[in-house]
This record gives sequence, C-alpha cells and structure tokens, in this order.
Amino acid sequence: MTGLLGALLPAVPLVAGLLGLLLPPAPRRDSATGGDRARTIAVTLGVTGAAGALALAVALLFTVDGPTETSSTWVDIGGLAVTLGVRLDGAAALVAVAVTAVALAVQVYSIGYLRRGPHDDVDVDHRYPPYAAQISLFTGAMLLVVVAGDLIMLLVGWEVMGLCSYLLIAHDRRLAGAPAAAMKAFLVTRVGDVGFLLGIALLGVSTGSFRIADVLAHDHSGATLTAAGLLLLAGVAGKSAQFPLHTWLPDAMAGPTPISALIHAATMVAAGVYAVARLYPLFTAAPVTLTVLGVLGAITLLLGALAATAQDDIKRVLAWSTVSQLGYMTGALAVGSPSAALFHLLTHAAFKALLFLAAGAVIHAVGTTLMSEMGGLRRSMPVTFWCTVVGLGALAGVPPLAGFWSKDGVLTVAESAALEGTGPAPSWVGWIVWISGLIGVAVTAWYAGRLLLRTFFGAPRLPLLRPHDPPAVLRWPVLLLAVPAALLGLAGFVGAFADRLRFPTVPVAGSEDGLVHLGPGVLLPLAFLLVGAGLVTLGWRRDRAADPAAALGPLRPVFARAFRLDDVQHAVVVRPVRALARTARAGDEVVVDGAVEGSGRAASGLGAGLAALHRAALPRAAAGVLAGALLIGLAAALIGVNQ
Repeated sequence: MTGLLGALLPAVPLVAGLLGLLLPPAPRRDSATGGDRARTIAVTLGVTGAAGALALAVALLFTVDGPTETSSTWVDIGGLAVTLGVRLDGAAALVAVAVTAVALAVQVYSIGYLRRGPHDDVDVDHRYPPYAAQISLFTGAMLLVVVAGDLIMLLVGWEVMGLCSYLLIAHDRRLAGAPAAAMKAFLVTRVGDVGFLLGIALLGVSTGSFRIADVLAHDHSGATLTAAGLLLLAGVAGKSAQFPLHTWLPDAMAGPTPISALIHAATMVAAGVYAVARLYPLFTAAPVTLTVLGVLGAITLLLGALAATAQDDIKRVLAWSTVSQLGYMTGALAVGSPSAALFHLLTHAAFKALLFLAAGAVIHAVGTTLMSEMGGLRRSMPVTFWCTVVGLGALAGVPPLAGFWSKDGVLTVAESAALEGTGPAPSWVGWIVWISGLIGVAVTAWYAGRLLLRTFFGAPRLPLLRPHDPPAVLRWPVLLLAVPAALLGLAGFVGAFADRLRFPTVPVAGSEDGLVHLGPGVLLPLAFLLVGAGLVTLGWRRDRAADPAAALGPLRPVFARAFRLDDVQHAVVVRPVRALARTARAGDEVVVDGAVEGSGRAASGLGAGLAALHRAALPRAAAGVLAGALLIGLAAALIGVNQ
C-alpha cells in the first residue's frame, strides 16, 4: 500500500500537467468564450492534480512506518541496472506534504493573480493553460526527486524541474528581462547539473547499480567517493543557489510572483538540500565534501543576507533572503545534522511561500515591486500586513514562530560541532557555520524590519493609489500559509514529528525525545536578533521618510550589486565564452565555409573557363571549315580551268 501511494504521488500532478499541455490553444483576442473554457479546464486540472497529490502525501505521512522500498529492474546493460521504484521514509513524506501544500496554494492563488481585468493583458487567458500545466509538471518532478528509489529516476525529476523553471520564469516573454532571466537560470543550473550527472554515473559504475539502497550499501573507495561527492555538490550548488552558482535565483524574480513562491519554497531550491540529506551516508564517508559544503554554505549565508539589505525591489529582498536561508540548511548538513537541515527546509517552505504570496498581494494592489513607491499600506491592507508580520517574524527567528525553532536547531548543532567537535567535518567548519549563522540572524532581522517599515509604515509615497486587501482567491492561500509559518516550529517538540525527520544511519544532534534542543546558546541568537531589529527601528524612528539602507553608506551599492559577483561571472565566464563562440564562428565561416564555398567557386570558375574556351573554339572551327571549303572549292575550280 505504501509503495502504491509513493508511486501515485508524483504520477498525479505529472498526468495533470501532461493533459494540460495537450489542451488545444485558447483563442487570443477573437473569442473570450473559448479562452474562458480553456482556462476553466486548465484551472480544474491544475487544482485537482495538486489537491490529489496533497491528499496522497498526507495519507503517506500517516502510513509510512520506517524506511520502505519497492523497485523493479527497468533496464540492465552489462550488469549495470536501472530500476523503477520508490524509496520512502518519514522525511520523504514530510517534504512531500510541504511540496504539495505549497503547490496547491500556488495553483489557487494563480487563479486570481493571472486574471484579465479591464486594463490587463488580453492574452493572459491564452497563456494560462500552459502555465498551470507547467506548475503541475514542476510539482510532479520535485515529488519524483522526493520518492525516487533510483538515481536515474531522481535525475529525471531533477532535469524536468530545470526545464519547467525556464518555461515559467519566461512565462510572459514580452516582459523586459524575463527571457534573459530564464536563460540564465537554465544555463547556470546546467553548469552544476553536468557535475551532478557525472557524479551519478561514477556512483553507478562503481556500484553496478543506480538503486539508491545499493549505492548506499556499497563499499566505495575513498577517492571514488570523494570525487563523486564533489561532483554531486556541483549540482546541489546550482539547484540550491549556493556560491558561486547562486546568481540565477535573484534574477528569476522576472517570472510571475506565484512561480517565485513555488521555486523558493518547495521545488528547485529545496531539491539540492534534500538530495544531500537523501544520500547523506555517502557524504559522511567522505568528510572533504562536507567541509566544502560548510564553507560554501557559510559564504552563501552571509552573501545573501548582506545583499538583501540594499535591494529596493520587494521580490529581490525575498530572493536574496532565500539564498541566505539555504546557507543555513547546507551549513546544518555540513556539521552533521540532516534533520536540522530538513526541519529548517520545512519551516522555510511555509514562511517563504507566505511572504512571496503576500508580496504578490501588495504588488497586485499597488502595481509596482519597488518599496520606494510603497509605504503606508498597513491600514489599507490589514490582512496582508499581519500575514507579512508573521512571515517576516518567522524568517528573522522571532519566538515562538516557526523559523525561531528551526534556525535555533541549526545554530545549536553548529555550536556543538564547533565547541565539542561532534560533526563529521573538522571543528573549524562548525565555527564558521556558527559564527556566520549568528551574524546572519542580526542581518536578517535588519532587512526584514526594513521591508516591513518601507512597505507598510510611514506616509504613502504614491498617494493617488487606493490599495486594498486582495480578493478571497488571493487572500485565503496567504491566510492558510500563515498557520504553519506561525506554528510549525512547535512540532519539533512532538516526538512523532521528530522521528519522521530522523535518519537511521546518521546520529542526530539534540535530545532523544524531540528534534528541537534548546540550550544556553539560544540566548546568543536572541541577542543578535534584538540587535538587528533594534538598529533598523532606531534608524527609522529618527527619519521615517528615509530608507534605513542609507545607513549603509558606501557599502550600499556594493551590497545592492551583491559584491559585483555577477560582473565577475560575466567577465570570467560569459565574455570568454562569447569570444570563443565568435572565434569558432569566424573559423567556421572562414575555414570550413571558405573551403566549401571556395571549392564550389573553383569548380564554377573551371567550368566557366572551359565553357569560354568551348564557345571561343566554335567560331574558329566554323571559320576554319569555311576557309577550308573555300580553299578546296578554289583549288577544284583552278584544276578544272587548267584541264
């Protein structure tokens, strides 16, 4: 029964997505009735597929009892087997519930967010069916990653997500920056995915099977395991936006806001963290990989947090926030606690989806994403305001909201790894994760407070606007997501919940009776939280019309450009590749095309010369024949006269 539920889980949204893509295209401008009909079918397929997957995930959560695996051989080439099957445990069930809950909220929210109004895009109904279908495919692909029992099947879901992200970010290709952002996301993640593919191939060849259970049970050599682990981390860095492959995620904000919620909360960025947790025994057996992951996670954590402090676009603040929070998750993995990483992944899915959908409600009401054009929305949008307060509080780690418990869990295991050397990586990795995490708490509180103050407090900076809370179809998904964002952290004290996040082969830091372990170190994160919140509030109180980011001084443009790493990437990678492409094109045009076209021209010239000779020879021959005939005639005449 459990295996059947696991197999159906990704199948339901995948089938809904494929059916949605097979819908005939809706008429654009000539038939509103046809567009409405196609949109209704697309809405039904999208919402039904997500709701069905959520029901299966909940059923699986209450059905799974310890690790379960079912598989059958799909293909066997020279003893290298690829299997079809599922690998289920409590962690997979919990992540599946988070994925499907966010996907359902996004599908419902999109009904109202992408709706044609009196002055809106008249083609939105035409674009909606493929949009809803691609969300279903995105959801199914992530669920395939969650339940896959074979590395090849996991890779299939991994790559389908990359394709769906490209299509959804570029949903409206007429928007400035959308096609370029989609291409950037696709190419940057592909760089990492090359390593991910090679790592899977190396594990499969050395094991003789791609089945995850076989790969984990195999006695790999140290060099092979380290090489495979580092290759896998390249893919993880791409999908989960870790330094230096993080640059695609903020630019992905060019896509619709509901898609931002889906990517940041439940699909793409969660896949890399989940994959490491899924294969965690491989990484603990090669501690070098966790050392690299810890360093990258600490850099990403601080980089994302500092970049978020100077953004004016509300969606880019949240995007850089996601980059930072992913650093907490990879840091927890590096110091030895996949449970803490997945716990923070779950709470982050709740409060980040809440924040993006609340930001979408604000954007929908005021028509801009720039906080410099907002302000004073607290009274006109009270529901959105309080939901944003819950989301930002959870993001910053304000007790007793969800993010407080999960973030403290990460800092607790990092502190233990630093002070007691309990992690699989060297203790200095614990130190950098712990220290960067504490600094991140203060910086997160600062930029979360700035976002709240700039958006909802002060005087309206566009006084002609008449904003209001969104309609029910937009409001209810936000309200429902506020519940886990506020309360999910308390589930860490529930033994059944904690047991589902435990990995039997990996010791879990913390108490034996629950996931959350609060020690004396909890006071230190709270102190950093208060410092960050106090600084932004103090600066705002002095001048409510000023942007608190002005206090950053000369650092503001540096943070706003994220330390110009995009420029570095452009100079080091993009320009050389373009120059190489131009050189290859020139070589192709000059050498290859030149040789082909030159041989053609030479043949044509030779033929033309022969033809010219031939044309010139005919008159001469005719003249010769005529002259000869005349001579013969003349000779004959002379002979006749003489006789």
